[in-house]
Amino acid sequence: MAYKPTIGLEIHAELKTSSKMFCGCKNDPDEKRPNINICPVCSAQPGALPVANEDAIKKVIKTGLALNCKIAENSKFDRKNYFYPDLPKGYQISQYDQPLCEGGYLEIEGHKIRITRIHLEEDTGSLMHPEGADYSLVNLNRAGVPLMELVTEPDITSGKEAREFAEELQRIFKYLGVSDADMEKGQMRVEVNISISKDKKLGTKVEIKNLNSFKVVERAVDFEIARQEEVLNSGEKVVQETRGWHDKKEITFSQREKEEAHDYRYFPEPDLPALHFEKEYVQEIKGTVPELPEQKRERFKEQFGLDENSIEIFVENKDLSEYYEKVISEFEEWLETESGKNKISKTEEQKIFKLVANYLISDVKGLLAGKEFSEIEFKITPENFAEFAKMIYKNEISSKTAKMVLAEMFGTGVDPSQVVDENNWRQVSDSGELEKIIKEIILKNPKASEDYKNGKLASLQFLAGQVMAATRGTASPKVVHKILKDQLS
Repeated sequence: MAYKPTIGLEIHAELKTSSKMFCGCKNDPDEKRPNINICPVCSAQPGALPVANEDAIKKVIKTGLALNCKIAENSKFDRKNYFYPDLPKGYQISQYDQPLCEGGYLEIEGHKIRITRIHLEEDTGSLMHPEGADYSLVNLNRAGVPLMELVTEPDITSGKEAREFAEELQRIFKYLGVSDADMEKGQMRVEVNISISKDKKLGTKVEIKNLNSFKVVERAVDFEIARQEEVLNSGEKVVQETRGWHDKKEITFSQREKEEAHDYRYFPEPDLPALHFEKEYVQEIKGTVPELPEQKRERFKEQFGLDENSIEIFVENKDLSEYYEKVISEFEEWLETESGKNKISKTEEQKIFKLVANYLISDVKGLLAGKEFSEIEFKITPENFAEFAKMIYKNEISSKTAKMVLAEMFGTGVDPSQVVDENNWRQVSDSGELEKIIKEIILKNPKASEDYKNGKLASLQFLAGQVMAATRGTASPKVVHKILKDQLS
């Protein structure tokens, strides 16, 4: 009988608030100078008293509502006692038996993964280890930053599912605006609890701490499953412990024996009052929950008829998806005023939606040169992008010309019509005008014309190329091929 893994996650996310959790110091994850954003409260000076940050509390409740949690009517803060050099008080203000949120879930590919709780605490400082030195330095800029911790039930079954859960959770945090959840900056950290067993009785749980990328989450889980199988198959017992991840070796390694809850000597935080939430207060927060990733997937599929890959790109890039919808809105206004929306079928309408999506996803992505859409000042207005797409749809410019027009717009933000007219790039589709040009090309190239009549189809491409050259690439390829065939037959 094969071993069955039982996996649960603990995910920490630093909240996007202007100030820290229990003081007025700036919450700035980008501050490079050490010990700038500190005060007597977050540096634990004697007599300094904490005051809870209401914005942080609201953000945790908002997250809980988005993840189908029950919001506590009564909650409180607790002291979690342990010593570490970057924990200045010698304890952390956290939540133990009365968290803000309990009993939610998140579905990953139809599998419901239950959420045990979401609670609020303060982050620790950070340690700096100068190379070659026999000491460490403490930076308290991060000490006291609001930290949200989400704990799942052991419903996850593989490294892949653990990664997908963490990825979707990061998207939700960003959509809610509660956290930037940048794993490279340490704003989101994942810890894995994992055991394996051949029967319903759970095996010995091992925790893997501070995993800092989604790939590492998947690799660490897969490695640990294999490691525990090897231990059990050799007749030994798995030890309950905390392990770390070695990036270069791609293995987990033992750090320390796992603490139990009683080791932290939790007790209610005496310097903070208990929390009570009226139903109206929670309802008000619920009204601020926006459309979430899964809802957007369903809507984009139904409304725009896009393929799964395109939808996933838009879901992943919230700013790009919002820009896309603005462009579509502009395009629909044109359809209503110029063509009459009722005259266009849903199939034709979705063809337009896909056209806009393809140019945004493929061509604009190429122009971004590795940067994200949200990282640049995008100069093309939605109105101008809709005008650009309209010119393609109406066959006013060829696909080759479209790329040149888009590059010019990307650099300057100029109106596409201006670019096309200044460069005389507007596509010639007038049959009468093209017939004259094509007759001249046929007369000048009798051998190619004769070759085509004798079955050499490549000659048609040669002649079409001559027409495109004569019109400086502005002729409609579709119309050119049609007239050529008619003339040569």
